[in-house]
Amino acid sequence: MKIRIKYIIRQVCFAGLVSLSLTACNLKKKEIVISPPGTFPLSQSYIGYGVINVSFTRLSVDIEESGSSAGYLRQGSVVRIIERRLVKNEGKTETWVLVEGAAKGWLKESLIDIYGNESQAVTAAKTKGVGSRE
Repeated sequence: MKIRIKYIIRQVCFAGLVSLSLTACNLKKKEIVISPPGTFPLSQSYIGYGVINVSFTRLSVDIEESGSSAGYLRQGSVVRIIERRLVKNEGKTETWVLVEGAAKGWLKESLIDIYGNESQAVTAAKTKGVGSRE
């Protein structure tokens, strides 16, 4: 008698699990429509704009401090940031950015404050009391 009751309980549990599994498979999933923002970062020809945050800096033709000079920028200069690269130098990782303004060249990211658009960068340059659009 006890064996028969255990058998019936197992059968009921098994039937319950099968019905739950089938029910779960038949549930419809809600579709969520995802659309990218109007200014999707990969669709732009630039990353953002930056303001030089040191009194004077040299742009390099290549990603190296001792490389050929591409020009110079003063504090507060507003530039467009075209590209960003991580570079490993003597076991330390540095971030360099390719900028375009009065000249086009590479500089360390730490020498520039980055903003999402040109008007933010121009406003930031003005509030610091120095700068021009180069």
